[in-house]
Amino acid sequence: MARNLYLLSFLIPIVALNLQSVLSWRIQNSTNDISDSCPPQPHPFGMCKARVAAYGYPCEEYHVTTDDGYILSLKRIPYGLSDAGNSTGDTRTPVLLFHGLLVDGFCWVLSNPKQSLGFILADGGYDVWIANCRGTKSSRRHISLSPEDPAFWDWTWDELAAYDLPAVLRFVYNKTGGKKVHYVGHSLGTLIILAAFSENKLVDIVRSAVLLCPIAYLNRMRSRLILLAAHIFLAEKLHMLGYHEFNPIGRAAQEVLGEVCTDPEVDCYDMFSAVAGPDCCLNSSTACIFLQHGPQSSSMKNMIHMSQLVRKQVVRRYDYGKEKENMKHYGQPQPPVYNLSSIPRHIPLFLTHGGQDFLGDVPDTRHLLRTLVRQHDSDDIEVMYMPDYAHGDFIMGFNAPQLIYKPMVEFFKRH
Repeated sequence: MARNLYLLSFLIPIVALNLQSVLSWRIQNSTNDISDSCPPQPHPFGMCKARVAAYGYPCEEYHVTTDDGYILSLKRIPYGLSDAGNSTGDTRTPVLLFHGLLVDGFCWVLSNPKQSLGFILADGGYDVWIANCRGTKSSRRHISLSPEDPAFWDWTWDELAAYDLPAVLRFVYNKTGGKKVHYVGHSLGTLIILAAFSENKLVDIVRSAVLLCPIAYLNRMRSRLILLAAHIFLAEKLHMLGYHEFNPIGRAAQEVLGEVCTDPEVDCYDMFSAVAGPDCCLNSSTACIFLQHGPQSSSMKNMIHMSQLVRKQVVRRYDYGKEKENMKHYGQPQPPVYNLSSIPRHIPLFLTHGGQDFLGDVPDTRHLLRTLVRQHDSDDIEVMYMPDYAHGDFIMGFNAPQLIYKPMVEFFKRH
């Protein structure tokens, strides 16, 4: 018995060291190919000069200050190459594009003008506006705080719905002479507009809303990586350790991988698919541009809020974890619920989701659809199901212009 204990005490450190070596290799191997073939290329000129103007399109940048003091970058492509004479855009209907989690507005112009939604809409006769939420590279300013202050990161998607979204939508509405705005959201960009609508906000200035792979209910998502991280309260642990900013290519992300990659069911060799699902329709050049420019910071508090959605079956505000704190912020012991069934039934909605999407998975999306369709006017809601599409295909798929964007524009024309 003593001999066995001695052998065990000798073997445990060896196994632990070997496991750490294997884990380190898996994490490094999952990013090495990316860094070798798609090295980061932060451009000093930003999206307008680096991407939009490079293709000959006009690009304007505005700065919008939210009611809680964040200064957001808002880009505009006022017209396309086919209508260069109409520099004012007076006859064009405005469209606001709002990105998802851990990316920014660059995602709408990742590919060439025939492939990217931002260019396609501009060439199609629309006045295109591209949002960048707080914390992203072009929206890291505040009237009194700096990104080095923990208070700068004291927000979740509750604040995106309550402050960022209204600020940019009303700016576009006012700047275009009171024209109602078509809205296009991807992923988290869908959640914040649903949250606003559920409280009967912004319905007076939104003409229609397009929800690309909408997320709301997340408790049945298929991403093993996200599920594991949420159920071991990983974001909460990192927040307690003093992480306030979550940079997807920074130290906090490495801490996440170090926790979840020990699970044999988590494929750390292909992180993109492990998180969002296996995309069917990405070409290598677009994926490379995304990896070079796409990853953006969010707040660790926001990651906690997203984890709460994964663990619960309701869509509700951030839970402070203690009844006393919730009472302080909300006047009740539990966070208020966003009642999605109360969304006004007259708002035209276009929803499209994918069968391979690990984040906006089919069961959760059907739950959302049952909530919306049951209440909505049948003439004002359209649903498209793409069985082969995963999360990234909706904004980067080479066939998205034909399969997704063309029906979307037809929807706009009807509303």
